[in-house]
Amino acid sequence: MSNRCEANPGLGDVAAKPSWNGWGAGLTNARFQDAAAAQLDAGQVPKLKLKWAFGFPGAKAVYGQPTVVAGRVFLGVDTGYVYSIDAPTGCVYWSYHAGGPVRSAVSIGPAQGPGQYLAYFGDLKGNVYAVDAATGQQIWKINLDDHPVARITGAPQIYRNRLYVPVASFEEVSAADPTYQCCTFRGSVAALDAQTGRQIWKSYIIPQANKPTGKNAKGVQQFGPAGGGVWNSPTLDPKRHALYVGTGDAYTAPAAKTTDAIVALDLDSGKMLWSVQDTPGDAWVVGCVREKDRENCPKDAGPDYDFGSSPILQSLPGGKSILVAGQKSGNVWGHDPDHKGAVVWKTAVFSTPPKAQGQIVWGGTADNRNAYFGLNSGGIVALSLKNGERDWFASIEPGEGRHGGHDAAISAMAGVIFSGGWDGVLRALSTKDGKILWDFDMVQEFKTVNGVAAKGGSMGSSGPTIAGGMVFAGSGYPGVQNGVNGNVLLAFGVE
Repeated sequence: MSNRCEANPGLGDVAAKPSWNGWGAGLTNARFQDAAAAQLDAGQVPKLKLKWAFGFPGAKAVYGQPTVVAGRVFLGVDTGYVYSIDAPTGCVYWSYHAGGPVRSAVSIGPAQGPGQYLAYFGDLKGNVYAVDAATGQQIWKINLDDHPVARITGAPQIYRNRLYVPVASFEEVSAADPTYQCCTFRGSVAALDAQTGRQIWKSYIIPQANKPTGKNAKGVQQFGPAGGGVWNSPTLDPKRHALYVGTGDAYTAPAAKTTDAIVALDLDSGKMLWSVQDTPGDAWVVGCVREKDRENCPKDAGPDYDFGSSPILQSLPGGKSILVAGQKSGNVWGHDPDHKGAVVWKTAVFSTPPKAQGQIVWGGTADNRNAYFGLNSGGIVALSLKNGERDWFASIEPGEGRHGGHDAAISAMAGVIFSGGWDGVLRALSTKDGKILWDFDMVQEFKTVNGVAAKGGSMGSSGPTIAGGMVFAGSGYPGVQNGVNGNVLLAFGVE
């Protein structure tokens, strides 16, 4: 590697340094950074400047989200490499080559030795890894699901020496082939011993095992039930001893009642505590969108309204809590975790139903007043946590000749939300009214600190992160809106 850091002193006292650890910067997946860790205020945001750019060799997509712990940035890309990079300077401590592309955010947790830490992540072949966070040395690797198209996209969550890992799949796409035996994958969440990778429990979103159900028009054997992939990082609730995830659609009809749902599992046993389905009857595969490939498409196919994003657990005045979940349908749901997920409120952010690519995909953020979601149709909406009422909507015009929309997760600090769009523009908006405070066009070539030719592109899943007076954004994401490739990590700070 070029631009290797001159020394590697280890992570030191992790708790004493600002961090954005994992997907949601905490167990609740609120994606909100407090002032002490942000070390940045709203008045400084318009003064942000690019401090350095790091190019990823051979990459065409920066799938992962920057994790910031102990002055280091951890990030995975489509080549399967995971990097540890110095936050202030961009020098590189180590890289590790996983067995498949790495799309999950990296989560950092304590190892058994004093002052030692492990970095956890998954790949798009269903593998989970633990490597030494200081050196990149592999500690353990396991395959969590032997289904041929299983994948891990959501970041593992760590709590009390357990690693909670979600599993999704690519079977919706495989099923577009009329000769494919559709469908056999069932989404799941597993609890692992964080030190050894030993599986403690694994709970399937669809409890019933699949079985033969007939043959399609090509005479190919069919199976079911299937689906319910978990694309998002689990939200943990120690107070209620529960774990929450949003689930994907079914691949076969009839759609299981735990698909397109918010599901609660017991932290100790994995037992399903409750499930609330927000879109029933949603059985869908990619072949449903093309007339010539519909052999495996369920009869009366659903609209493909997954929950791609993590539920946000937030406190309300008076001590109550709310689980806020944005769905591809364009609906945002408020669920009550104290009453088996009962619906408290529901808000449709747009009156026109979205296409299969969805309206809210990879998630929003929340402060103590509102939840904020980027929309695939363009713009960002702010909704009251208390009742779901719209506070404001900011319509955002894309860069000239580019696709608009905000699939990527958004992030927040006091007074400011950060969003990266399909148009490749990183923006900061006021939480008060949605006014744009700062923006930066990432669709350009960059001179990198490691000498690798690099350019920026779209942001289409993972969001920007904030820690230690800096903002980090991985730029480059091809996808359903013909997103722009890229291979760069950008670091911004105030001069």
